[in-house]
Amino acid sequence: MTRAIIVHGGAWDIPPELHAEHLAGCRAAAATGWAILEAGGPALEAAEAAIRVMEDHPVFDAGRGSHLNADGVVELDAGMMDGRTLRAGAVAAVKRVANPITLARNVLYQSEHVFLTGEGAERFAAETGVPLCDPADLVVERERRLWEARRRTEHGGQTGFGAADTVGAVALDAEGNLAVGNSTGGTFYKHPGRVGDTPLIGCGFYADNLMGAAACTGWGEQIMKTVLAKTAVDQIALLGSATDAANVAIAYFRHRVNGLGGVICLSPEGQIGFAHSTPYLAHAYRSEGMPGVVAALKKQGAD
Repeated sequence: MTRAIIVHGGAWDIPPELHAEHLAGCRAAAATGWAILEAGGPALEAAEAAIRVMEDHPVFDAGRGSHLNADGVVELDAGMMDGRTLRAGAVAAVKRVANPITLARNVLYQSEHVFLTGEGAERFAAETGVPLCDPADLVVERERRLWEARRRTEHGGQTGFGAADTVGAVALDAEGNLAVGNSTGGTFYKHPGRVGDTPLIGCGFYADNLMGAAACTGWGEQIMKTVLAKTAVDQIALLGSATDAANVAIAYFRHRVNGLGGVICLSPEGQIGFAHSTPYLAHAYRSEGMPGVVAALKKQGAD
């Protein structure tokens, strides 16, 4: 069975001064996940480990380094899905968990529920051995400065779409099992309690061994309206090509809601696909037979 992994580190107009860090972070994440797959490990473990690398890297809007909400606080969302069983786990609006992807995986494995939020999710973290942190530990100086500047110029109204460094991973293991995960700090200066597509099954992520798996990044409100991850997976099953499926899903996303975002996906056979409607998509991947990880910041319209 072909093993494969693809990760994303966000879809937006990534500034040139951040390109090297995005490439390095995505490359390290994919390499970490691939090492698990190569050793015979399960897809869920590979996806979680890859995402943890990016949650720990302060350049991404996930874990430490996430955007601050309007109150100046980091609120984190994450979700995971097992393509073999269709079991899923997700958390939202957590403030004291540095690696929410691990908490989401614990919900998947250890809870009768699928989705936990806020204080309840943090209580579940404590119950299942996920460390709690000081919320201040998740704030980096770059985001503090941006928040202060935004606060000084606050005149009300919506902030719109800017950076979207949501991180995610899709993996296929030697047993033919697919898994997917997504993690984010959400949009910059969001209303407290706002939840986007990232932890929502079918919107930000979806996995089914029989059809494929996908993870999304971008403007969450648009992604939710088009159920983009499930749309991409359905297209894999229909077209038999992960590349074509990603392109069709993003074409529909742009046509229907003028969507800004990206999708990464795998077919049950390990085909790799990705597409985006933003200037850049940070991503990295490796599959059976490749000599190493390929990492790129694909420019929209570039070959």
